[in-house]
Amino acid sequence: QVQLVESGGGLVQPGGSLRLSCAASGIRSINDMGWYRQAPGKQRELVADITRGGITNYADSVKGRFTISRDNAKRMVYLQMNSLKPEDTTVYYCNAYDSLGYLYWGQGTQVTVSS
Repeated sequence: QVQLVESGGGLVQPGGSLRLSCAASGIRSINDMGWYRQAPGKQRELVADITRGGITNYADSVKGRFTISRDNAKRMVYLQMNSLKPEDTTVYYCNAYDSLGYLYWGQGTQVTVSS
């Protein structure tokens, strides 16, 4: 059974850092992976994604502050978040495509940036 499990969320002060991790299981071959976020009452939006070969893409709002990376052997994707702002506060979700184009989602992890 396919599972994507996020971890690493929490409460930090503005300017602080967090590292999110997502562990994938039950997927035989993983292609693109990514991170999305969704605030209450808002649409889910792309934060960053990464291809199997390591090509990355970032939302303008996080470019230069966040870094996405992956470990194909461990079937994990990470999001290093630096210089966090209050507007980064929301639930973050990881996703992954398999080789047939099916998309899977994790359950989400809460990130709160507040003084």
